[in-house]
Amino acid sequence: MNATITCQELHQRLAGGEPPLVIDILPPEVYAARHIPGSGNACVYEVVFRQVIAGLAPDPDRLVVVYDETGTTGAAATAREKLLAAGYRDVRVLDGGLAGWTAAGYLLERGAAPVPEPVINDGVYRLDPAVSVLEWTGRNINNRHYGRIPFHGGELVIAGGELRRGEFVLDMTGISDLDLQVETYRQMLVNHLKSDDFFDVARYPEATIAIDGWQPLPGAAPGTPDHVISGALTIKGVSRPVSIPAVVMPQEDGSLKAQAVFDLDRTGWNVTYGSGRLFEKLGMHLVHDRIDIELFLVVRPEGSGVRD
Repeated sequence: MNATITCQELHQRLAGGEPPLVIDILPPEVYAARHIPGSGNACVYEVVFRQVIAGLAPDPDRLVVVYDETGTTGAAATAREKLLAAGYRDVRVLDGGLAGWTAAGYLLERGAAPVPEPVINDGVYRLDPAVSVLEWTGRNINNRHYGRIPFHGGELVIAGGELRRGEFVLDMTGISDLDLQVETYRQMLVNHLKSDDFFDVARYPEATIAIDGWQPLPGAAPGTPDHVISGALTIKGVSRPVSIPAVVMPQEDGSLKAQAVFDLDRTGWNVTYGSGRLFEKLGMHLVHDRIDIELFLVVRPEGSGVRD
């Protein structure tokens, strides 16, 4: 049984006496914009894919042809595997997908114009503290703890498509722990983190991330870091340069969302409690120097009503 079918063969079979069932496996909005005439739609990315297919293709013995945009990713192949596992006997992937069909000179059925992809516009963007957060993870030899640090506020300035400057302010007094279930232990850890053993929030209630630019990463796959953000992180009055790989995604409402995962050596910011490189005979008090950081940021165009 062939795994693929050419555009020419599909065109011939569609004109014959026993045409195959053709299924577009892309999202509904993509299908609505353009698709092969007579094809059905069942998005392979949705959990109800098999149920939708069952409604479109009740006969498992009929030839089914699935297609995606270009035939160069795993989308159509994944759909084929799911259909074969569901009992369909002859399922083929259209070689070249929609792009190959168009290149071969065959017509498409067109609907509404596709919604243009959001772009990063120039302007001043204000951080939305209500939906932006820093998550931290720290470890020792026996356990790990994780929690959050809220933001006070911040802004970015983008001009000529380039990030010119920015700053985000963290509220160190709001540091929290999310893993300990017993309130007494949780509060004990939070108090320890706030003390001068760690972040000394009485003297340093804020930390800042100052940004001086970014470097786009051409060819980055969606969902992987597409920019490297450069700047300085200030904790306990100590400023050190940082380079942060991030996913930056413009949204339809004009806002920007960013997510970044990176790690720090806390001792570089004079957070030294329990460091095996700086103290001896620590025993149960040993704390790893590495802290893992994950940032979730939402910035909105100035004037959109965001308040710090």
